[in-house]
Amino acid sequence: MNKAVDEVTSFMREYEAASNRRDLDHLASLITDDATYWFSDGSHQGITAILEAIRATFDVIRDETYEIRDLELVTVTQEAAVCRYHFAWTGTVDGEPQAGSGRGTNVVVKRDGDWRMLHEHLSA
Repeated sequence: MNKAVDEVTSFMREYEAASNRRDLDHLASLITDDATYWFSDGSHQGITAILEAIRATFDVIRDETYEIRDLELVTVTQEAAVCRYHFAWTGTVDGEPQAGSGRGTNVVVKRDGDWRMLHEHLSA
C-alpha cells in the first residue's frame, strides 16, 4: 500500500473513533471550514452548521456506537481521496434501543499537511 492510502485509511478510523467518543472538538479538527455534509435531514454547509447537525444527532441518539464497514478507497492521490463504505449504528432513542445502517461517501483532502473531511454524504 502506498503512503497516502495508509494515511487516508488511518484518518477514516480516527474520524470514526472521534465520532464514537462524541468528541466535537476533535471532529472539528478533522473537518475543513468549507466542508459540505449531506445527511438524511438535509444539507449542512460550513463547519459551524456541520457541528450543529452532528451535535443534534448526538442529542437524539444516546449511547451511540458508529461503525464504518467495507471501507473502499475509490481513488487516492497525494492531495485528495474519495472513500465509500457501509455504516451501522446502534444507540438509544427516546429510551428505546435503536439501530440503523446505510452508505457513505466522503471526499478527503490534504490541507497544510493533514487530511481533512471536505464532503460527507450519508444515506440510509
